[in-house]
Amino acid sequence: MMTPDEFRKHAHELVEWMAHYLENVENYPVKSQSKPGEILKKLPERPPLKAQPFEDLVKDLDEIIMPGITHWQSPNFFAYFPANSSPPSILAEMIISTIGAQCMNWETSPAAAELEEKMMVWLRDMIGLPGYFEGVIQDSASAGTLAAILTAREKVTGFRINETGAASAGNLRVYCSEQAHSSVEKGVKISGIGKSNLVKIPVRKEFSMDPVLLEKAIEKDIESGYLPCCVIATIGTTGTTAVDPLKAIGSFCAKNKIWLHVDAAMAGTALILPEFRWMIEGKEHV
Repeated sequence: MMTPDEFRKHAHELVEWMAHYLENVENYPVKSQSKPGEILKKLPERPPLKAQPFEDLVKDLDEIIMPGITHWQSPNFFAYFPANSSPPSILAEMIISTIGAQCMNWETSPAAAELEEKMMVWLRDMIGLPGYFEGVIQDSASAGTLAAILTAREKVTGFRINETGAASAGNLRVYCSEQAHSSVEKGVKISGIGKSNLVKIPVRKEFSMDPVLLEKAIEKDIESGYLPCCVIATIGTTGTTAVDPLKAIGSFCAKNKIWLHVDAAMAGTALILPEFRWMIEGKEHV
């Protein structure tokens, strides 16, 4: 077991390693040069029966793990979506791991629950949302989408499905653009709505959802006996950073009493800048 003095010593050494990495991350090839199975072959067949010295672990980190890392923090990384950390956030993670609290509700960690509540208020105000918006932090953007779909499912069915099961849901439909994140498809599967009931609306030339085609699709589904569950609009699709026309979509959803969820995981932080607030014109319908 590591003693407090050993912990202090190794923690300082590891912080030096971390600082050196941040200073030199630009010098690494962004994409890992490893071939499939190469790292696996370097790992022991069985777990060690005795603990290794800390120095050996750092050596393994440098010689085995780092060659197989794709460096998302590199200024030369332009794939996928922004996922940057910062030195303050790294220090915060150290505190979180040290305390090691399970912050699932107020009783388990009152400070964490109330801190989260305040941070969500700050975020709401920073991005220009109305005061009635509230929220809790989800473990991922995908989990946020799933939570929204489940909530919409319950609301449109009179909060019945959690009690009686998805079989009693009827023919629910969920709508999104062709450019929407894959978590939407995952969400309709997990929620019991089903992939075949996810309607992907064609996009316009700038890759945003076509609100006219959305209206036509919903009207056709209603005539065919389907029950619209929710519409998922996107502010910043991960493939093209397209922004769906929230005002037109929201107005139609409000008129027809359809739940509207906005996935702003990709570009929502841009709303901190007032010049980008046009993206949430129509927010009163969310």
